Amino acid sequence: MLALSPQQSPLLFAGTSFSDCSFRRLFQRRKVNSTSRCAALPVAAVAREVDDFTKYSGYVFELNSADEESLTEYNIAKIAAFYQKKPLIVVRRLVQIGSTLGKWFAVRYMDIVNERADEMFKIRAAELRKILVQLGPAYVKIAQAISSRPDLVPPLYLDELSQLQDRITPFSSEVAFQIIEKELGMPLDVVFSEISPEPVAAASLGQVYQARLRSSGQVVAVKVQRPGVRSSISLDILILRYLAGLIRSAGKLNTDLQAVVDEWASSLFREMDYKQEAQNGVKFRQLYGVIQDVVVPEMYLAQTTRKVLTMQWIEGQKLAGVKDLYLVEVGVYCSFNQLLEYGFYHADPHPGNLFRTYDGKLAYLDFGMMGEFKQEFRDGFIEACLHLVNRDYSSLAKDFVTLGLIPPTSDKAAVTEALTGVFRDAVAKGVRNVSFGDLLGDLGITMYKFKFQIPSYFSLVIRSLAVLEGIAIGINPEYKVLGSTYPWIARKVLTDSSPKLKASLRALLYKDGQFRIDRLESLLSESLRAKTERTLINKQNGETDSKVVIKQILSFTLDDKGAFVRELLLEEFAKVINTVVAGNSFALNVDE
Repeated sequence: MLALSPQQSPLLFAGTSFSDCSFRRLFQRRKVNSTSRCAALPVAAVAREVDDFTKYSGYVFELNSADEESLTEYNIAKIAAFYQKKPLIVVRRLVQIGSTLGKWFAVRYMDIVNERADEMFKIRAAELRKILVQLGPAYVKIAQAISSRPDLVPPLYLDELSQLQDRITPFSSEVAFQIIEKELGMPLDVVFSEISPEPVAAASLGQVYQARLRSSGQVVAVKVQRPGVRSSISLDILILRYLAGLIRSAGKLNTDLQAVVDEWASSLFREMDYKQEAQNGVKFRQLYGVIQDVVVPEMYLAQTTRKVLTMQWIEGQKLAGVKDLYLVEVGVYCSFNQLLEYGFYHADPHPGNLFRTYDGKLAYLDFGMMGEFKQEFRDGFIEACLHLVNRDYSSLAKDFVTLGLIPPTSDKAAVTEALTGVFRDAVAKGVRNVSFGDLLGDLGITMYKFKFQIPSYFSLVIRSLAVLEGIAIGINPEYKVLGSTYPWIARKVLTDSSPKLKASLRALLYKDGQFRIDRLESLLSESLRAKTERTLINKQNGETDSKVVIKQILSFTLDDKGAFVRELLLEEFAKVINTVVAGNSFALNVDE
C-alpha cells in the first residue's frame, strides 16, 4: 500500500514534513551502539515485537544470498531440485502448516460440538488471522483474495482478514535501510533528503516508507521487500502444487489444478520483482492514466531495483471506506478498458490497492500482480456476455469451447441444456440484476458435472472481476458488476471494427433470416447507460426518456462509430423498399 489517510498513519499525512535535523538524527542513530539507538527510536518502535512472519519462519533467513538468487524466477523444476537438497526444511514446514491449521480446525470443531460456535466466533476469526500471518506471505495472499468477497465470507472473518491487506506488523527498519543502501548502491542520505524513521504501511511482501528525493524534492513512497519472502513463498508453492495434484487425482477433476497454481505462482513471483512492478506501473499509467478521474502514480526507475521500489506518493483513503458510488463506476469503466480494450489488467484490485484521493479521484496502487488477456479470449468473453443476456444458450456453449472452459468433444446439447438451467433464473430479472458472484456459485455444480476445465489464464480474470464486485458490494449490497459492465460491452460490439465482433453482431441481430430490431434497440439502449462523465444521461429539459433515447440512437447511427449499424439498417431499409416496389409492380401487372 502506498497511500494513507491521516487516520491510518500517526506519522504522516498531507502537509507533513521532516526537518533536516530530524533527518540527520535518523542517520546518526545508525552509527551509534545498539543501546543508544534504541533510546533514540520512537516509543512505538521500541515497544514493537518481532513480527510474526519473522518469528515463526526464522529458518528462511538462514538461506544465503546464492540460494536466494537461484529462486529469482518461478521455475517449479528448479524449486523442487532446490528443496530436494533440504528435506528437513520441507518436513519442518509441513509440520508447521499441519499443526497450526490442524489445531485451529480441531478447536473450531470442538466449539461446534460444545455448542459454543457463535460465542467463540470472533475469537476464532482473530486466531485464524494470526495463524495466516505466521504461515507467511503465500497464505496472506490467499486470504486477501477471500477478504474481498463480503458476499462469501462471514462479516467477523471479513473484518479480521481485511486487516491482512495493510496492517501486518513490519520488520526492522534497520534491516530495511540496509536493504535500500545495498540495492541502490549508495548511502541513504545521498538518495533521499528525508525519510520516515518507521514504515507508514506494511504488507505481506514488503513495507513502505515516505521519503523525499534529494535530486528533485519529490515526495515518494519507498517500498522495501521483506527479507526471506521469496524462499518462503517458493516452498509454500511447492507444497500447494503437490496438494493440488493429489486433490485433482482424488476428485478425478478435469481441470489441471497444478496449472492454476502455476499461473498464480508465476504472477506472485513477478510481484516480488519490483523492477517488473515499476515497468507495469509505467505501462498502466500510459494506458489508463488518461481516463477521467483515474490517478496512476509515477514510477522512479532510477531509484528502483528488484527489492526496492520508488514511486510517487499518493494521499487518500480506501475506496471501500468512503462509499463513493461514482468512483465505483469509474473503477468499472477502467476495468472494462483493462480487460476488454487493451487486455492488460490489474489482477489484484483488493481494497488496499484502490484509493479515493482527497480531490475525489480513483487511485490505483501496487502493480505487482498484472495479467494479460489475449484478443481471442477478449472477443470470446464479449460474445459470451451477449449470448448470456440474449438467452442464446446454444451459442453460449460454443463460447465456452472458445474460452477453453469445455473441450470441443463435449456433448453440446447436454451442455446447452445444463447452461439453460443455470442461467435462466440469473437473467430473468434483466442484465442489470445479474450477480457475477452468484453466477460463479451456480455454475460450479454444472462445471463439476461436465468436467469443465479452468484455463490457467482465466483464474486471474475471474478473480479480478469477483474482487471488483466484492468491493462494490461492500459499498452498495445491490451492486452488480456485470450489469454495470454490460453497457460498455454493448457499446463495444456496436462500434468495434473487429471482423469477428462485426460477425457476432450480425449473427445476433438476425434469426432465421429475420432482422431482430428488438435486439438492436436493446443494445443501443444499454450502450447509452455507459458512463464516463460525472454528468450522466438523465432526463433533459423535461423531455421524456423515450425522446432522449430516440435522439441518442439517431446521433449514434449518424456518427462514424455507428457506420456498421447504419449499413445494416440501410440494408434492411433497402429490403423494405424492394418489397414495396415488387408489390406495386405486381399490383400494376394485375391491373393491366
